[in-house]
Amino acid sequence: MPSDQQSLRPLTASEEAFVRELSRVMLALPRAVDADIVREAGLPLSEYTPLMHLSEAPGRAMRMSELAAACNITLSGMTRVVTRLEKQGWVERTKCAEDGRGWNAALTDAGLTRLEQAWPEFLASVRRHLVDHFEGQDLNQLTAALQHVATSENQPG
Repeated sequence: MPSDQQSLRPLTASEEAFVRELSRVMLALPRAVDADIVREAGLPLSEYTPLMHLSEAPGRAMRMSELAAACNITLSGMTRVVTRLEKQGWVERTKCAEDGRGWNAALTDAGLTRLEQAWPEFLASVRRHLVDHFEGQDLNQLTAALQHVATSENQPG
């Protein structure tokens, strides 16, 4: 139970509306982007996202645990995704050179090509469903606020 009485302050009408709309966006946005890129590029968001993170990583490789954290899914969930990506030749799994215990996922050239093919559809979808709605807003300020929420010490986990 929170000991700070300030945290028990009821939400104002505008705060309540904000929380509810943000909740709707958090559910609707990934579904909309996924539907778009599956329909237009044949690649689900659950596969696009790890390919994207791997393409941005040094050497196009990440520890499986780091990739799972970056994609905000469990390690077992990431293992299932990487297994699918391996079967398609887009990712290779290798032992970590640093300690020999963990595993790395590495983006193959074919995986990078597949990501580059899907990228225009991802970009168009994200612009249509999100970015274009914030035209004229201070995106740096909004980004900083979202980063603060995402990294808050009050968050579980």
